[in-house]
Amino acid sequence: MKLALIGATGNVGQTILNEALQRGYDVTAIARNPEKLNIINDKLTLKAVDIFDIDSLAAVLAGHDAVVSSYNSGWTNPNIYDDFIAGSEAIQKAVKQSGVKRLLVIGGAGSLEIAPGVQLVDSPDFPAAYKPGASAARDYLNILKQEQDLDWTFLSPAINMHPDAHGEPTRKFRLGTDQPVFNEKGENFILIEDLAVAIINELENNQFIKRRFTVGY
Repeated sequence: MKLALIGATGNVGQTILNEALQRGYDVTAIARNPEKLNIINDKLTLKAVDIFDIDSLAAVLAGHDAVVSSYNSGWTNPNIYDDFIAGSEAIQKAVKQSGVKRLLVIGGAGSLEIAPGVQLVDSPDFPAAYKPGASAARDYLNILKQEQDLDWTFLSPAINMHPDAHGEPTRKFRLGTDQPVFNEKGENFILIEDLAVAIINELENNQFIKRRFTVGY
């Protein structure tokens, strides 16, 4: 598979990149400063692209089998809400313009339902500092649900996510749709490495076309 990965230098992006390369994918890593990636691989191509330059981004995306967007407008960005919506819509437009049909977007857990009709981001205990970014991801999911031309998928990570100390996935997790996947202790978490596994699995299995899914142990 020939994969275009947007946001490849972020923590999640780099983990997806590693998983894709391990599976033998040809990957185009797209970021403002892709030279930050300290990876040498003959299946890896680095491209510096501003996602808001839709024509340039579309030209880079053309010819790929799928696009994965791990775009994040920055948790400390005071304009995170507007920038995330604008950036995500720019990526969506560029994918359509490129002729690529498959788009997988990594969003947030805030839109997961923790009770009937109640999303996590609207719960009273949700951290105020993360609310603008989580609200942006939730609202972009609603925008993406109107997309008819692309074979899109939106991934909501688990509520709690962290890397493995040794960088190794368990490859043992469960999938859900609109509610968090809790374990027997009532916890909802995922290793970033297993999130990457779930993403590449979805590109191969196409289980959640035009749908959202989530992960947990």
